[in-house]
Amino acid sequence: MMENRSTPDEVRRNLAEIRQRIGEAARAAGRSPEEVQLMAVTKTVPPELVNIAWEEGVRLFGENRAQELLEKADSYAFGPERIHFIGTLQTNKVRQIIGKVCCIQSVNSLRLAREIQKRAQTAGTVLDVLVEVNIGGEETKTGADYSQVMKLMEDLSGFSALRVKGLMCIPPFGKNSLETERFFDQMYKIFVDIKAQTIDNICMETLSMGMTGDYQLAVRHGANLVRVGTGIFGKRN
Repeated sequence: MMENRSTPDEVRRNLAEIRQRIGEAARAAGRSPEEVQLMAVTKTVPPELVNIAWEEGVRLFGENRAQELLEKADSYAFGPERIHFIGTLQTNKVRQIIGKVCCIQSVNSLRLAREIQKRAQTAGTVLDVLVEVNIGGEETKTGADYSQVMKLMEDLSGFSALRVKGLMCIPPFGKNSLETERFFDQMYKIFVDIKAQTIDNICMETLSMGMTGDYQLAVRHGANLVRVGTGIFGKRN
């Protein structure tokens, strides 16, 4: 169900403010702001507001739900090459989103990866993926246990219809900034450690971490893709 959010002018102002904050956070960490990609997360956001973000230069969009993506995709001003799937993905939904997205950020198990491999092979395509890491070890969250990430990478190295392009995480909610920074630092260390390895089909290009409440911290601790929804489009009713 699509819900009313901000007005188009508010979306424009929000984007300008977020870009300024990303720039400040990047420079504070000795990085170039151009290193950080801003993804607009579109859960429950009507297509007309999503298209405002496109007009304002946003070039990556994150979808959380397969059914919602299917309902909205034809109304977007852009195509699948700009859309990542970032939500928890059930194996029985993989078939529906092949060809609708260019990357799946939420690969959390070998079982899901095998289904993506099978469906991508059938479609004659190769799909980029990120491995989702359960960096806080939370029982209520999906994601590969951080101690098992390297093993999963080795398992995925032989897959022909998916390419591992990096890592994604959602740190535990409700933590103070020091605890959140610690989780981001752990993720960055895992990212760098894997990048230092030579593993077939594994290319550590993207570290996707940070959302509306903590994207500045994430940028300071190495994220090069931040996923912002509420901060751009306003809160859901």
